[in-house]
This record gives sequence, C-alpha cells and structure tokens, in this order.
Amino acid sequence: MIASLGDVLQDALKNRYAVAGLVCLGWEDMRAYARAAEAEGVPVILQAGPGCRAHTPIPVLAAMMRSVAESVSVPVVMHLDHSRDIDECRAAIAAGFTGVMYDGSRLSLGENIRKTSEVVRMAHEAGVSVEGEIGFVGYAAGESSAGTDPQEAQRFAVQTGVDAMAISIGNVHLQTDSETDLDENLLSDIEAITNIPLVIHGGSGVPKAQRAKLGRESAICKYNIGTELRQAFGRDLRQVLAVNPEKFDRVEILSELEERIVSTTRELLRGL
Repeated sequence: MIASLGDVLQDALKNRYAVAGLVCLGWEDMRAYARAAEAEGVPVILQAGPGCRAHTPIPVLAAMMRSVAESVSVPVVMHLDHSRDIDECRAAIAAGFTGVMYDGSRLSLGENIRKTSEVVRMAHEAGVSVEGEIGFVGYAAGESSAGTDPQEAQRFAVQTGVDAMAISIGNVHLQTDSETDLDENLLSDIEAITNIPLVIHGGSGVPKAQRAKLGRESAICKYNIGTELRQAFGRDLRQVLAVNPEKFDRVEILSELEERIVSTTRELLRGL
C-alpha cells in the first residue's frame, strides 16, 4: 500500500513510535523489506540513496518500489534519500516517489532554508512530502558532524514547512564497528521548540536499547538504517557461498538470501 512520508510520520508522532527508513540497493532487498514489514504489521520507508541512484535510474527505482508497495497491505513510503539537487527531486516527484529528502546540510542556514523551501513548494503541489536536514550528520572515518542548534532547527522548520527534519545529535553515517549514544539533552532542547517528526540518519550506529526508548518517548519518528542490514547481507552471502562454492547463478543465490534478509529485517523492526 503506497503511502506518503508525511502521513506515516504524523501517525508515528501522534502515537509515539518510530518507522524504519531502510536503504535499498535493488529489487531483492526492497521486496524483502516490504515482506518483513507486512509480517510485523508495521509501515516501512523504502529509501533510494545516492549509491542506489548511481546504479539504477530514478524512474526504474520508482517502478520497482511501486510494485513492491502495491504487493503488501501495510503503508510503504517510496522515498528519495539525500538529494542535493533540486532537479533530481523534481524528477523523483515526477516518477512517483511519495517522499523526497533535500539535503542542504552543507549549505549556510539561509541557503539551506531557501533551497529546501523551493523543494517543499514543488513537492507539496504534487502531494509529496519533504524531509530536510539541519545541522550536519558526519561519516565514520570521514567528515565530522556539526550538531543541530535548536534555535536554527526551529527557524528551519517554520520557514521551510518541511514534513520531517533530520537532526545531528551524535549520530554518524556508516558506522560498522561501534555505537554512539544520542545526546538526549540536545534532543529535548530541539523538541521543546519544534513540533514536527524528527529523523535520525546513521541509525545503525545508535545503541538498540536507546533506539527503542527514544522511538517510544521522543519526537524521533524515523531511523535511517542501511549499514546494519548491508553487513547482515554480506555475512549471509558469504555463508551461502561457503556451503556451495560452485553456485554461480545470481537468481538462485539471491533467492536463497531473501528469506534470511526478511528474518533479519523482522528482528530489526521489532526492536524499534
């Protein structure tokens, strides 16, 4: 069932739960993630990030996501993740995505507000929701984070009209071997002066207990999770090929992996 990002996250905000924004790389993981969400009876956000888009054109991704979404009975958001290009957001909206993230986090506050507002106007005219980012979420072994300033977050939320706001409170993209506690005091300061769903990128690096706690008790309504599932995929792939090193057919290999992906994803969804 196709759903908009705004509708899904507003329900999450009202009823105090968090939705998984799962980073997709292709057909097999999209289908597995949707099957897992249906089995658990929860909504899910299928996300096409920059790496995915470099491999597969936006219209193809939209068609695949639509097919997957229509095959299950739970709400499925078709979401463009981390776009820094307004024209790319326009193309995603035209292709049928129901959510887009314009990432202006490397821009000045004023420029971020101006460009994000342009995407919001364009998207809302088409009935599509928008996620923006204020502060900067860094990368493990890469760029350092810049924490979100609560006053800037309030100004950004009000002036852009975004449907969801990604914040930087200790979270880091692409963590593979460590966990980082979120700054709950900074989160509280942001919550006190904003009233929209908040998003945590780099959800794989957040301790599972804190992830679950804040999903129930805070305005965090969406955790982006990619690395955690990619690690599980790599582990399972190696196991499958170790058992039968002569196996070579891609469809056979991925078919055998899909049930494992569904199982891993169901466990993840239960933990939010």
